[in-house]
Amino acid sequence: MRVVGFVGPSGTGKSHRAVWVARERGIDFIIDDGLLIRGAQIIAGTSAKKEKTKISSIKRALFTDDEHANDVKTAIRQYNPQGILILGTSDGMVEAIAKRLELSEVSEKIYIHQVATEFEIKQALTTRKEQGKHVIPVPTFEIKKDFSGYFLDPLQIFKRKGKGRFQLIGEKSVVRPTFSYLGNYTISDYTIYQIVDYVVSNIEGVNKISRFRVENHPDGIYIEMDLVLVYGCQIKALLRDVQKKVIDEVEKLTALNIKSLNLTAKSLVLESNKALETKRSDSAT
Repeated sequence: MRVVGFVGPSGTGKSHRAVWVARERGIDFIIDDGLLIRGAQIIAGTSAKKEKTKISSIKRALFTDDEHANDVKTAIRQYNPQGILILGTSDGMVEAIAKRLELSEVSEKIYIHQVATEFEIKQALTTRKEQGKHVIPVPTFEIKKDFSGYFLDPLQIFKRKGKGRFQLIGEKSVVRPTFSYLGNYTISDYTIYQIVDYVVSNIEGVNKISRFRVENHPDGIYIEMDLVLVYGCQIKALLRDVQKKVIDEVEKLTALNIKSLNLTAKSLVLESNKALETKRSDSAT
């Protein structure tokens, strides 16, 4: 197996350029910050960017945890790649990762200044320092469940195809890890309920929420909800519409990953509260 190192100080843009560097050398597999990546898919591992401190992040990237290392080693044996690109902040780090994962010796090393200009490196360092942004070289949907509640942004990569023409060649994800925050933040269950209640109240055919329950897990949230519907609506189609709109709005406003949203039509009313209020208002006039 051919093992190539991609070396550069933290925040200089290695993850941003990793896919391109690997592709240029005919390599399909990348090891970056605790993850084994193939193309646009995470094969194994746990991201160091999920760790709560800088020290634990470094340990995760170095595969010091036996279970983590064994998970990635098993995947490497299973896929048996012809080549792997290992990202690291120094020659020693790249070599330590290769040794820890029982790979061949690093046969070639590429340095960030060979593939990025001084201006691009300084720009990347400024973004890391001032905004705490880190890049993971896979699409956002690949890591969404692992980063539930984190602020995630897709980063689309284009290639110029002529004057004014560009071709989309891939997508990466920008994440602000816990260890880069000044402090922490939480989203209460009641806040989630308020968002859902607002969304549901604007959907025609729904009278009100009669029961609401949310469970927050590391991979996302699980919501159960009973609804009172207006008699005469198409129940199945309405519930699908509610499900889609609630998922879209909650994920957009909170960055939480919704693992499941179970809806139950608990009862029916002849008219919605909104219709009754309109009638009362007209009568008063």
